[in-house]
Amino acid sequence: MKKTFFLLIISAGLLFSSCASFFSSRGGAMQAEEFFAIGMAFFDLGNYIEAERWLNRALISDRTMVASEYNLGRIAFETGRFEEAARYFERIIARDPENVMALRGAAYSRIKNGDIERAEALYTRVLTLVPESVDDGFNHALVLFGMGRYEESEEVLNRYPHSLEENSSAILLFARAQKAQGKVEALDSFEKWTHIEPVKGPEGLHEYAQAMEAAGFYARAIELYMEAIDTHTADTERLKKSTIRFELARLLITADPENTDGITELEIAVAEGFSDRDALDALRGDSRITEEHRGEITRILGRL
Repeated sequence: MKKTFFLLIISAGLLFSSCASFFSSRGGAMQAEEFFAIGMAFFDLGNYIEAERWLNRALISDRTMVASEYNLGRIAFETGRFEEAARYFERIIARDPENVMALRGAAYSRIKNGDIERAEALYTRVLTLVPESVDDGFNHALVLFGMGRYEESEEVLNRYPHSLEENSSAILLFARAQKAQGKVEALDSFEKWTHIEPVKGPEGLHEYAQAMEAAGFYARAIELYMEAIDTHTADTERLKKSTIRFELARLLITADPENTDGITELEIAVAEGFSDRDALDALRGDSRITEEHRGEITRILGRL
């Protein structure tokens, strides 16, 4: 039975190949719609090289031009050619300015190639056409946040109150936008995120800890720094475990100068790779710490 099944698969593949060769040899008897169908069949199989070849052949026909161009953009995106993907989508937009799918594709491609200003302009156009789209609203807010336009990011998220009750990613972005503006309301938003998100990542916990520390809630900040350390499994460019541990050590040393736990944490932070001499020197010069701790920090600095 298994042998018969594989023979059928092979036969089907040969038949498909033979048909394509036959139609091609007849000098264009195969229609653009058929080229498109073959291209999409290869696309669904994940064979992007063949899919691209057939879709490019389908591109010559007006009846398949937009669909072919759109899917060529998808292939370019899937294969990491984000600038090329954006150009495919933007050619569609030039002919059809209200094509929401092409606008979304272009916006996301622009995010991936780092052109967030163009991405923001594209998401603005998307939301003009489909203002009720929660996903597009979130992406627009994310781009605005990345541009440092925190107040606008918060305003966009506020248009989707239902999302701010149930979507943990939206709530966390909302809290971050508020925190970046120095708003005390960020504490409530971070707290809501901790209740909704079942698996809390170290980045969110770290930012929540920072907000709590800035507001003077040191005991809660210490708890959150510890939780962030416990959940941190791998360093990233944005956050290293040694950095979180240093911030915990700094808070312990300054908030409770008589406690020796802070120096212990600082030793571990340095052992794990923390090497910011400026941060350590600033801590050594903090008026809240004891002379004993100052000497310990000087000793640690001497080892770097």
